[in-house]
Amino acid sequence: MIAVIDYGVGNLFSVQKAFSYLGADAKITSDERDMVSAEKLVLPGVGAFGDCMNNLEATGLIPVLKSEIEKGKPLLGICVGLQILFDGSEESPGAKGLGIISGRIKKINAPTLKVPHIGWNSLEVRAPRQRNDLFAGVSQSSYVYFVHSYHAVPDDGSVITATTEYGEKLTAAVALGNVQATQFHPEKSGDVGLKIIKNFIEVQS
Repeated sequence: MIAVIDYGVGNLFSVQKAFSYLGADAKITSDERDMVSAEKLVLPGVGAFGDCMNNLEATGLIPVLKSEIEKGKPLLGICVGLQILFDGSEESPGAKGLGIISGRIKKINAPTLKVPHIGWNSLEVRAPRQRNDLFAGVSQSSYVYFVHSYHAVPDDGSVITATTEYGEKLTAAVALGNVQATQFHPEKSGDVGLKIIKNFIEVQS
């Protein structure tokens, strides 16, 4: 079973529907027992960084989430679910992130373009460096769907697995060990997004 973590934010049903379409047993849940028994975790998120962290803290699920990650359980973060893996964000200066990946979330610097960055954009996928590559079989310059005003700036750039261009080079995906995350929405990204989700379903612990 794949646990789609419900903490009051995120495209939960769209995410679950995409996993189910590919034959995975995906369950929307806020029960820590499901998170412990699940083979994999999905951490979605939409809205403001601070609101997402406040909601997640209110559920009391952060300790079990961190514990399962430390045990090596695969996790996929989506959109703000990527951002809250980091230490903090310019969007919500007083809010602490999960601190699973070192770095901060910064406002997109695109003075000649509209922010938020909304719509389809192409990916520059970096060469895979791990066994469970989220982008295996995904062609260079494939298009995926974004909705965001902020992006991740990791302390260690080697965790970036894909970028996109929008006024500047933006972090589109990251990976650190068993944790992988996309700034874009794979569940809204057509066949390319389904391939990325399928790759996560097939991740081996």
